[in-house]
This record gives sequence, C-alpha cells and structure tokens, in this order.
Amino acid sequence: MNEKRYLKWYNKVGYGSGDLAANMVYALLTSFVMIYLTDTVDLNAGVIGILIMFSKFADGVTDIFFGRLIDKTKSKMGKARPWMLWSYVGNAVCLVAIFAVPMSWGKTAQYAFFFIAYTLLNAVFYTANNIAYASLTALITKNGNERVQMGSIRFMFSLATNLVVASITVNLVGSLGGGAVGWRSVALIYAIIGLIVNTISVFSVKELPDSELMDQEEGKTADAAAEAEKLTFLDSFKLLMKNKYYLLICVIYIFTYVQTGIAGVGIYYMTYVLGNASLLGLFSMAQMFPMIIGLAFTPMLVAKLKGMYKVNLGGYTLAFIFRIGFMIGGYMGSIPVMLVCSCLAGLCSSPLTGDLNALIAAASDWTYKTSGKRVDGTMFSCSSLGIKVGSGIGSALSGLLLAIGGYVNAAPVQPQSAINMLQFMYLWFPMISIAIIWLCLKNLKVEQANAELDAKAGRK
Repeated sequence: MNEKRYLKWYNKVGYGSGDLAANMVYALLTSFVMIYLTDTVDLNAGVIGILIMFSKFADGVTDIFFGRLIDKTKSKMGKARPWMLWSYVGNAVCLVAIFAVPMSWGKTAQYAFFFIAYTLLNAVFYTANNIAYASLTALITKNGNERVQMGSIRFMFSLATNLVVASITVNLVGSLGGGAVGWRSVALIYAIIGLIVNTISVFSVKELPDSELMDQEEGKTADAAAEAEKLTFLDSFKLLMKNKYYLLICVIYIFTYVQTGIAGVGIYYMTYVLGNASLLGLFSMAQMFPMIIGLAFTPMLVAKLKGMYKVNLGGYTLAFIFRIGFMIGGYMGSIPVMLVCSCLAGLCSSPLTGDLNALIAAASDWTYKTSGKRVDGTMFSCSSLGIKVGSGIGSALSGLLLAIGGYVNAAPVQPQSAINMLQFMYLWFPMISIAIIWLCLKNLKVEQANAELDAKAGRK
C-alpha cells in the first residue's frame, strides 16, 4: 500500500535550505576557528582545545533540556518552528563575536571572551536551532520516503555550503582586508546570509496536527498529548536510555562529527604537509561533491533495497576500504590517489548522511510503539548532541594534539613532530572513525524492529 504524501517539492527544498543556514555557522567554526585563533589572535592551540572541551560540558546538559521544551511547546506555528526561528538570531550574533576577539585585550581576557561566545553559541542557540530543525523531520510528514528525501536534500545543502565555505573563505578574508578585520567581516556576511535563509526555511513548511501524528481521533489525541506533557525530564531521559537505537545513533553522530572536527586540521595539513593552503578547496570538493551526487540517489536506493539498513552498511564497508587507500596515498605523497580515494569514500558514505534523520524518526516511532509516548523533540536531541559534542571533542583534540605535536603558531616550517601529528589526524583518524560507525550500523535494525511491532499489533 502506498504511503500518504504530505509534502510538495518546494516544502522539501525549503526545509533542506535550513542546513545552508546552519552550516554558515558550523562550517566556518570547524574549518577555520582554530587557525584564526592561533595565527591571527596568537592564542595557544592547547589552551583553546581545553576551553572547547570544558565548553562541551555545558553543551551536554542542554540538548535533552531543549528537546523537552520543544515537546511541551504549543503555538500557532507548532512545536519546533518557533524555536528554529528565534534561536538563529543568537547564532548570528555569537558567530560574529567568536571571530571578533578584541585584539587590544590581554590574553586572559581574549580566552574568556572566546569561551563565553563559543559556549553561548553551542550550548544555547545552536542547540535550540538544530534540535528544532531536526525534529521537523518527524513533525511535518509521516511518509518514510519523504523523510529520506528531506534528509538527502538537507545534507545536499549542508555539503554544498561546507564546500563553498571551505573553498572561498581564505581568499575572501584576504579580499576584505585580511587579519582580524577580514575574519570579522566574513563572519558578519555569513551570519546575515544564514539569518535570511533560516527564516525562509521556517516558513516553507507546516507541522502536522497531533491527531495526524498519533493516528488517533481528536478526543483521544488530546488525552495522549496531555499524557505526553506530564512526562518529566527524568521520564524522557529514561525513555531515551531504553531505546538502544537512539544510543547507537548518538554514537554514530558523535564519531561522524569528531571526525569532522579533527578534519579542521585540513588547512594545517595543506599548508605544512602538502605545501599549498589553497588545496583545501580541492580536497573539500573531492569529498563533498561526490556526497552531493550520492545524496541525490539515496531515496531511490533506499526504496529499491526496501530500507536503509543494507544501503548504509554496504556503503560504509566500501568507504572503509577507500579510506585505507586515502591513507596510503597520503604517505606516498600522491595527491591524485588521495583525491580519487576521497571521492569514492565520500560517495559510499553519503547514504547515511541523507537518511540519518529518517533513522532518528524511526527510532522515535519505536519509542511510541513500545511506550505509547511521543517524545520527538527529545529524541532528536541526539542530532544536536552528536554535532556539538562530536565536533567539540574533535576541535578540542585538534588543539591539544597540535600542541602535543609541537605546532609553532604561523611558523613557515613546522618541526617533524608536528608533521607526524598532522598525518595521524588527517590520514588515520577518519579510517578509525568509519570503523566504529560501521559497527554501530551493523546493529541499527530499527526498521525491522518497527515492522515486527506493527505485525504483532496487526498494523499495516
């Protein structure tokens, strides 16, 4: 039986554009905040890493908190859209602040300024925006294929934005005056673009009524909604901890974004190992452009193979093999081999990127089917938790490992210990991360679990 369709093409594109806005923040932070702070502000990479790590402690307690707030929200705009709308103002302000550390201040004051702005951005505004945005996957459609399509379109915008930011930022900073002025100007431009696009995304979709989401009559829905509102923070947390699929997705998210955070050393690798900073754009394109192509075909593959499990597991098996080739190419000093293997690894890993939100929605459905309680906002906290904790750990490790390796700020030539550390971070770590994600995917059989519950309950 064909599933009911809820969305037009422009709803899907409008929703997906929200990740362009999110990655105006995320891409600039992950790729360039470290080199801005070390080589422009002249702060110590190790201290920056420690500050980012402590900032993540605050992040860890806000994700489920904002998820619960979204679940309890009632407004004409729905549960998630109001949070997505207002929180981006804070994103924009904090992004500019992070890249506007006062150059005349003392080092202690500069560290404090960065820490406060970074923590506010990640623990408050980005958290609220990202959880609300991710929650919409479950709140605007119940059609499984539409959820996969939304995820694919969303991450096409994400990857394209990351690619553009990685490719143009260095030159754009220079053209806008270079140094502190250039970085501040770029952050302001990206913040304004993000604010406009986020607003468009919010108003391009509408949330479904509770009666539609819960498959119940209006009267029964009111009772179910009232029961859901009675859930305490602890009740919601317990529901999450009982859902092994949620926990597996959390691990996948964390290691995906730890890898992304570590990849922030790409600008250092291009500069000091390959000897050409402008190669960052080429390497970003080699990884992200094939992923964009793969995302376009993900809904078709999922439909053909009747689910996400085989597509994701097979893709990551091949991605692991190609990451080994990437590492070998790096030690050979062969840029063509590295680029080809990066292309193939990106292509093979792209389906998971596209259907990850659909997997979270399926995990949320599993909780509803087993407990009778809907906690979509809380469930989608794993996306924000994974992004922030993962990228934060990755960024913190980047700073700490650079310091351990003996990196010298803005030096024309780095010591061999720093070069060795860059090779480990850029070549080895992606392969290790993919192996861990593969193990999680092997056990992520949430679609099968939901089908078995439906069959047991006599649902079609």
